[in-house]
Parts: sequence; C-alpha cells; structure tokens
Amino acid sequence: MALILTFLGKGGVGRSTIAIAAAKRLANQGKRVLLVSQDSSPSFGMLIDAPVGNDPQTVASNLWVVQLSTANLLERSWEELKKLEAQYLRTPFFKEVYGQELSVLPGMDDALALNAIREFDASGQYDVIVLDGNGDKATLRMLGMPESLGWYTRRFRKVFADSDLGKTVSPFLQPIAAAVLNVSWTGDIFNQPMTQQATDWLEQGRQAIADPNRVAAYLVTTDDAAAIATAKYLWGGAQQVGLTVGGVILNQSTDVSSLGQTFAPLPISTVATQSTQSWEPLIESLPDFDAAAQMPRPIAINVAERKVSLFLPGFDKKQVKLTQSGPEITIEAGDQRRNVFLPNELRGKPVTGAKFQDGFLIISF
Repeated sequence: MALILTFLGKGGVGRSTIAIAAAKRLANQGKRVLLVSQDSSPSFGMLIDAPVGNDPQTVASNLWVVQLSTANLLERSWEELKKLEAQYLRTPFFKEVYGQELSVLPGMDDALALNAIREFDASGQYDVIVLDGNGDKATLRMLGMPESLGWYTRRFRKVFADSDLGKTVSPFLQPIAAAVLNVSWTGDIFNQPMTQQATDWLEQGRQAIADPNRVAAYLVTTDDAAAIATAKYLWGGAQQVGLTVGGVILNQSTDVSSLGQTFAPLPISTVATQSTQSWEPLIESLPDFDAAAQMPRPIAINVAERKVSLFLPGFDKKQVKLTQSGPEITIEAGDQRRNVFLPNELRGKPVTGAKFQDGFLIISF
C-alpha cells in the first residue's frame, strides 16, 4: 500500500510546484512515485515539462505522472458498473447506455478522482502517490468521503430496519431479489455481495485516512496574511475529516516570524523563491515527509478516562457545536461535520462536559 501525500493552501501559494518537487524528491530516494494532478489544463504539463495524459506515464526514474480527466474516469467507471450489473442482474438495463453519452454532474469530479486514487493504490505499483488536487475544502471533502458515506450507510440502514416500512417490505425483498438477481440473497439486505463490497471499500478508505503512515497532508502558505489564515482554516478542516497534517511549508520566504505561533506544534519548512529551471534547491528545502506520523492525531479515545479528544486548531468553543445521537457524537466546526462512532464502553453514556485545551476539544462522558 502506498503513502498518499497531498498539499493544502490558498490558490497561488505554489502548491503544484511543491507537489512536483515532493514527487521528484521521493523518486530520487528510490521510491516508486505517482504524481496525480486534478488540473486538466495545459499548465500542469508545462510546469512538469513533460507530456502527461489520462494514464500514468514515466517522466523520470521512479516517477510516473497522470492527469485526471473526469470525463475519461466517468466513462471507465460506467463500464465497470455495467460489468457488475451483468454479474448480478438477470436482465441488465444499463447495457444500452454508453459512458460517452453521460455528462459530468456536480460532485462527480471528486468521487471519481478518489476512486482513481484507490485503484492506483490497490495496483501495488507505487510506494507514494502525490496528489496535486484543489488543495481546499473540495480536497478535504473528497478525502472525507469514505467517513461520510460510511455514516450514511450505517445511519439509514438502522433507520430503514427500525421503520414500519422496512419491517413491512423486508419479507418480500428476498423473493423479489431472487427473481431479479443472479446471486442468492438471505438475511440483511445491507449485507449482500453488492453492498458489502462497497461497505468494505468505505471502511478501507476510512482506515487509510485515519493512518498518517497511509495518508498525510502538508499546509502550503506564503507570508501573506490571507494565505496564512486560509492555511490555518484548512488545518482545522483537515482534522474534521480525520486527516493528519504533517507540517507547514512557507513558500517564497525564509522569515518564519510572520507565522508566529499560528501553527504550533507543526514544524515549519521555508522555501525561498526558486526557479523551476533548477529543482534541486527546492527539493532539498522540503521536509521529511515520513515524520508526519509524529504530529498530533485528529482524534484520540481514552476509554479508561472516558474522554474523546479531537485536535481542532483554528477553531474556538463558539465555533464548535456538539450533538449526541445513540452510539455517535457529531462535531460541527466551521461548515464541516464529523461523526465519531464511540467504542462499546462509551456508547449510551451521556456527555458530561466539553472544553478546549491547547487546541484540543476534550469531551467527557
């Protein structure tokens, strides 16, 4: 399994340049690196100074580059969907619809990109995948998708099972499914081959995001006040999706005084203004990306002390809303929500207190 590395920050701070330099550095270390760009414009190819396309192409020793095209990904995914349909349905009905006919709907870009990254990771061909994405809330929502979709599956599964509708129609679903599907269907309708594979993928994605040895992000900023504020906001947003931030890269400056204590305890690396005609000085100034695992984890659960700690830098108590429902607690910070599934020892126990301390929201039960 590969380490997936991405960069967050305000537009114009040099995220793409940093991502390319990071990919080059890791490739120079002998790691098999895939650089993935969500930018479909010609500018990425000009920056990398090599032809790029919809499939990974070798541009240097140990370094491959791919430029994601949503239309192309949609067409490929549609063909995979049709194969699954033919596998499970006695009479497929998508077979007469072709991927070339489909239009890209809002939200498809990130979902398809995330699936492409999953497939690149599952191939086993790469040690590191460097994602040059949007670097903003869209990237965070994309990486948080497994957690969010897992919650929807879990929540609505229970709602349906407990509803009068679910209790009424459940006895009829199995014989109907037997007439329509090529596979036998017994028991829970949410625990069938079709749905279980998707559930497994979501769980694997959730576990990967929660592991800094598998997925990590770095903040990129300049000494501009707006860029610093945006980086700090994205830092807090990253914690909400369970993504570990390994450090800060101050681009186009070597004076860290402008950052003050804004990003403590994250390490700060400085990058002076460099020409992309010579990548070596930029490559050498980058941090040790393997050190991300040493940074504060987004969440820690202490069953013995009945406490859940969430690292939420950039937010204060007034910006955070906490609600509890059954075995879960929901934390709303900014415009993002995170649902924390409590361990058995804490389920059913009411929240007795919550406080901010050193950037952590500490919830007591």
